This record gives sequence, structure tokens and C-alpha cells, in this order.
Amino acid sequence: MLALCIMALMVSCARMGNPDGGWYDETPPRVMGSTPADRGTDVTAQRMTIVFDEYIKLDNPLEKVVVSPPQLELPEIESAGRQIKIHLLDSLKPNTTYTIDFSDAISDNNEGNPLGNYTYSFSTGDHIDTLEVSGYVLDASNLEPIKGMLVGLYSNLSDTIFRKEPMLRVSRTDSRGHFVIKGVADGEYRIYALEDADRNFVFNQKSERIAFSHETVKPSWKPDVRQDTIWRDSLHIDSIVRVPYTHFLPDDIILRAFKEEQTDRYLLKQERKNANRFTLFFSFGGDTLPRLRGLNFNDSAAWVVEPSLRCDTITYWLRDSLLINQDTLSVEATYFKTDSVGKLQLTTDTLTLLSKEPYEKRMKQREKEMKEWEKKQEKARKRGDPVQDQMPTKPLEMKLSTAQAMAPDQNPLIAFDTPIEVADTSRIHLYSQQDTLWFRSPMLLRPHPTLPRTYELMGEWRPGVKYSLETDSAAFVDIYGLATKASKAGFQVANNDQFATILFTVSGLQSDNLVAELLNGNDQLVKTAHSDRATVEFFYVMPGTYYLRLYEDLNGNGRWDTGNYDLDLQAEPVYYYPEKIECKANWDLTLPTWQPALLNAAQQKPEAITKQKGEKQKTIKRRNYERARQLGIDYVKENIPY
Repeated sequence: MLALCIMALMVSCARMGNPDGGWYDETPPRVMGSTPADRGTDVTAQRMTIVFDEYIKLDNPLEKVVVSPPQLELPEIESAGRQIKIHLLDSLKPNTTYTIDFSDAISDNNEGNPLGNYTYSFSTGDHIDTLEVSGYVLDASNLEPIKGMLVGLYSNLSDTIFRKEPMLRVSRTDSRGHFVIKGVADGEYRIYALEDADRNFVFNQKSERIAFSHETVKPSWKPDVRQDTIWRDSLHIDSIVRVPYTHFLPDDIILRAFKEEQTDRYLLKQERKNANRFTLFFSFGGDTLPRLRGLNFNDSAAWVVEPSLRCDTITYWLRDSLLINQDTLSVEATYFKTDSVGKLQLTTDTLTLLSKEPYEKRMKQREKEMKEWEKKQEKARKRGDPVQDQMPTKPLEMKLSTAQAMAPDQNPLIAFDTPIEVADTSRIHLYSQQDTLWFRSPMLLRPHPTLPRTYELMGEWRPGVKYSLETDSAAFVDIYGLATKASKAGFQVANNDQFATILFTVSGLQSDNLVAELLNGNDQLVKTAHSDRATVEFFYVMPGTYYLRLYEDLNGNGRWDTGNYDLDLQAEPVYYYPEKIECKANWDLTLPTWQPALLNAAQQKPEAITKQKGEKQKTIKRRNYERARQLGIDYVKENIPY
């Protein structure tokens, strides 16, 4: 009986991965063989099998496994027990090296120990191409790493090849935006990145994000040595060894990806969410607004037109209550549309505008409000309180927004929900306090250049001074005749000692026309500073933690511009200051001279504001060391598996 217990205990201790007795399996799967042989030549078979020493699992092969040259017909790749089976459905190209890069998709079935970056390769010719090139793909506008983007090489150096033929060799970026193109032959190449919407490995849609480089790529290699860390467990280093390896170059390619500006113009949709307005949405703006003609109503002075900044979204506010109450409006719209050869041509469409707030529904809501008002009047009558003869009209609401501690370079904003017909500045008064007295203060009211139905109140804002904005009744009247009531609102401009100032000098850039942007911890814009020289200054900065972005305004239009492949234009260069900036009140902060182009773009954006985080690399868990320590066993002497 004792012998049986001892045998049972030994069997229990020998079970791999059993936390209640045996040692964990910390050995990744090993390749035992493949058909055709790995790195085999003169291969003609389109079916491959890779055999491992244990049961394995294949994680998300559609996303992680990359076959190069690219396959127009999606290959079949699946795991079965101890095997991975591959079926290439495209015909094999002669004298070509094929690589099937599994990245970290392969792991053992029990403990999930990753095999690592495994690549299976073969050649249809008499030799294997083994060179590699690598780098990063970043969003050109904000240097965010882009995951899952195709990166490919062309041996044809023509400037138009990207639109005509599939890529020669491809890779796909990981969560850090990093790519490695393997199996490359000696030669000279052009490199491109593509967000391939239709999976044809060719840039043929403006909606596809792309990147290209003006420089050609010449792959090479050199012998090198790196330091590898041997871990005893997840916390303890066993040793650090120097390992010789083949260093493939270039390994620092940076591709800045962008979407071209959509210049093809067509009507996307029409919408009438609210009864008193409808909106036309276009794919791209234009210099000429559409001409509309009412088909079932008189369109004379029927609406107020409110175009967006780029005139790609146009809202029409209906003036007449009869039109507002008409659930269906039919209009004939004449506008410029891009034809099949890319030219703008006048076209005419008949549009049906159906209100999503039917007249009947709105009348029921109004009836409900009337009954509630009547109930209140009845209660007031019973209490002997004054009652109203008719339900009062709601006044026009005026929304004044100011910062809690307004800076001298800020202006209060006054916003409305409906278009304004009258803005009577004689009924608007601004006062400033001096000692205990209030005095009239000069002001200017102007429509905001980018925000619809919004006015900007401009004044001589002085630090530490209190202001009072007072409006008489009917200072603002909207297109429906609703007027604002008399109002009074106070605000104060903060003292200079509540702010910080940031100054820095930029060097090493080709353009002196720079736009610097101060960002918060969410990578959102806080302040902008334009400079036509090397010195940039931010004034009136609230205390806090900030980050800094800069772009070269090459065309001088005051905004960042994307690139264009056909015109051979890259997006305007964007840079990030690699460190956070701490600002304190009453503090002038002068940063060291910044040379943005010196640091690799993939290392510039601070991790704290990078939204695309790199996924944690799969590693062996190394749990046997801790188990041996708990059992009082010498981990190395007993040759415990790790």
C-alpha cells in the first residue's frame, strides 16, 4: 500500500503544468520538421505542413500571419494538433522567395508559452533571399503608431507603380507601428505603406491611408553583437550574455501616413432632424453654394443659410412657421459635382426633406405644455395669487461662456441655438471696476469666424480687473422674433502672477514658418503660437502639465496640411517635444534649444499622451523558480525545466 502511495506521488509530481504538485511547462514549442523543408529551394507545392513537438495553438492568423509576396486570394492557414497547415491559393511565382511570418501567433496549447517571432520560408528558385528592412509607420498628423498597416517594397522605382501593381514584398505593423519586411533580395527599392481597404495591395482609393518615401531603400547586413538577458523567473535575472547576430539594415525607416484630402465632390445625404431646419452634407466643400428651388412651397426668403467653414455642410434654417409645420418639403438642388473624369459639373437633384419631428407630434407636446401651464394658473387662482391671461413666450436664451480665470488674451463667447436677426450693440454694455466704481469699458462684438450662431466679445482685458456685461431686453432677436431678456453677468480677468510663460528656440528646420501647439494630457489643443522666426512664446499659461507639438507650415496658410501622392507632396512635418512641461504660477519657463529633427520620430511622442499603446509582449511565465523556492529545492542543481 505504501509503495502505491509513493508511485502515485511521483506521477503527480511529474505532471507538467499542474499547480498542485508538478512543475509547470515553461518550454515553448519546437519545430520538428516541415514539408517542404524550411528554407527549401525549387519548391513547387502550394500546400505546406509545419510539425511541432507538442500540441500548439495559432492566435488570430488573419491578423498576425503575413505571407510575402502578398496573396491576392486569401491563403488558408490553420492549426491541427501538433501541426500548422498552409494552402497558398495564388499561383507561385518563379524564382521567388516566399516568407510566412507568424510573428508571436504560435504558442503551446497548455501554458501558452510563445514560440517567438517565427518565420517559415522557401524559394521557387535555386536560392533563398534573406535580407530584411524594418522601421515604423506613424500618423503624420500626430505621430501616433499605426497598427495593422501594410508596408511593402517595389523593385520598380517608377513614381506611379503604387497605383498600378501589387507590392512585391509586404509586412504588417504591430501595435507599436513597427514592421519587418523579410526575404528581401539584394537591390534598390521604393517603400510604401497602405491601409488596404479593398485588399488588392494597390493604392486606388482616396479613403485609404498611405505613406511613401522619397528615398530609395538598399538592404544590407553586418555582423553585430547584442546583449541578451536570461531570466531565472519573471523577477530575477539569471545572466546577461553577449550574442552575435546578423544586423539587417536599414532598421530605422520612418513612414508618416496620411489620408489625402477628399476633393471629389458629391452629395452624401440630406437630413431634417428638426422641423425648423434641414442640412445638406457634401463630401467636399466648394466656392459656390447650391441653388435651391422649392417645388411644393414658395422659396422666396424662405431660409437663412448657415455653411460650415469649408462649405461641406450647409444648414438651411426655415423662417416661415407654415414651412416648419409642413412635414414634407421638396426642393430642386443644383450644385457642382465631380464627374467620372474628375471635373466639376453642375448637376440637379430633386430632394425630399421629411421632418423627423412630425407636426402632429409637436402639437401634442405643445398641448401637453399648455395643460401644465393651465394647471399652474388654476392653482394660483385658488391661492389668490396673480394669474396670467395667456401662456408666455419663452425668451431667447443667451449663453455666455468665460474661463473661470480668464486670461487677458481670451475673449468671452455669446452663443445662441438659433440664427440671430438683430444684434443691437446699443443695448449691450460693458463695465469695468476701478476701486469701488464702475465705468463704461470699450468693447467690440463680432461674429465668431468658425463657430456658428456665436459672437465674440472683444475688449481691453486688464489683469486683475472685474467686468460686468449687461444687456437690455431685446439686445438680441432671432429669426423667429424671440428676444433676449435683460441680463447681467460678471467675470474677472486673472492677475498676471497666476500664469506662466513658456519660451523656446527651434533650430535645424528648413522652414521658419512654424506653428507650435500646447497640449494637455489628452493630446488636446490648449494654445497655439505662430512664429516666422526661430523663437516661440506662449503667454498666459495656466499652471499644470503640458506637452508640445510643432509643425512646419510650408505653404503659410496657418493650418496643418495633408499630403498628396500624385503631386509627390508629403504631409507637413509634425514634431513632438519628447518631455512633459511643468508650469507653475508666476513662472517664466525657458526650454533648452529644441532641435526636432535630431530625434527619431518614433521616439518623440511622450508615452503619456500616446493613445496607441504597444501590446505587452508574450513571454514565458517562469513560475518554476518560485515553486522550487517554496519547496526548498535548488532550482539549478535539480535541473528543473525553465
